[in-house]
Amino acid sequence: MSAAVYRRRRLVVGVLALVVVAALVVGAVALVRLVGRAGTTAAPAADQQPSAEQSGSAGPTATATGNASGSPKTSAAASVCAQADIQVAALTDKQAYAPGDKPMLTLKVTNTGASACDVNVGTNQMAFIVTSGNDPVFNSQDCQVGGTDLVKTIAPGKSETANFPWQRNRTIAGCGKVESSLGAGTYVFTAQLGKIASNDARFTLN
Repeated sequence: MSAAVYRRRRLVVGVLALVVVAALVVGAVALVRLVGRAGTTAAPAADQQPSAEQSGSAGPTATATGNASGSPKTSAAASVCAQADIQVAALTDKQAYAPGDKPMLTLKVTNTGASACDVNVGTNQMAFIVTSGNDPVFNSQDCQVGGTDLVKTIAPGKSETANFPWQRNRTIAGCGKVESSLGAGTYVFTAQLGKIASNDARFTLN
């Protein structure tokens, strides 16, 4: 074999070796990339993230007062109170109010039955109503937005109360604008929980 032929064969073998090495390198890089992709979970886009919306109520709402007489419902042990076992009372913090004083209206619900039972004392069940003779002065549900449910278990003979600070304002159904103001005189407050109405609580605005 001549020296020229020998050199050409060596050159071909060298080129083939380089091709094989390059192929191995490319294959290894591709394998690493594939493994890396398999182990990575893409994060959801910003517009796919869950979002929370907050809402508020522009209308009047009752403020429940906590006491040891009742508790939020935590189990299905208690049954719903029979209407005959629920007593609703209307109370005011004063008998007479000086000009500018804001009456505190209170709804009190009492379990008169023999066993504990559940009562929905949420704001969507409550109504604080003020009248003067045949004049429907105020109703807390006229302007209420976003009423809520609140089921509480009330023990026998125990009560739950909710307070409403009345601003001495008028309302009409649908929460329309009311121009007329209130004058001095005797007014009547009636509390209502669902279909159960209270006694009349009379008070005077001076």
